[in-house]
Amino acid sequence: MKISIDRTYEEKQTPGYAAIMDEEGTVIFTFDTLELPWRLNQQNISCIPEGKYIAERRYSQKYKEHLYVKDVEGRSLILIHWGNYAGSVNPKTGNPDIKGCVLVGNGFKDISGDGISEILRSKSTFNKIMKIVPDKINLEICGNAGKYGPSELQ
Repeated sequence: MKISIDRTYEEKQTPGYAAIMDEEGTVIFTFDTLELPWRLNQQNISCIPEGKYIAERRYSQKYKEHLYVKDVEGRSLILIHWGNYAGSVNPKTGNPDIKGCVLVGNGFKDISGDGISEILRSKSTFNKIMKIVPDKINLEICGNAGKYGPSELQ
């Protein structure tokens, strides 16, 4: 089983389309993702590099059950969890909901009115994902490189 994320790089954030596939490659669930923009893999301000990873179930007081993305070069504590705000700030906290993690949901909309889309239905989508995935799952991230995509020249 694996999760495959195909990202599109934007100036302020990185939206993506994801699929959970079984061992034969059959898609069993699809969802959207939202990450910070590509900022050369810098801690707390960048999405993680494209690549192949392992994600494991983990528990913390803040997020309860979530997925922990292991062995991200130069980074630590990269999680897949619920939340809405990546390129914009959560009006309740004054901060984005992530510092390098991957948010999941279903659909995008500018709910804060700042011109930047947030991810929708995050908690319900996350709960569905957690019912499907095993304790350890392969994660593959790729993207459409472009003006804001991964390049060591940017």
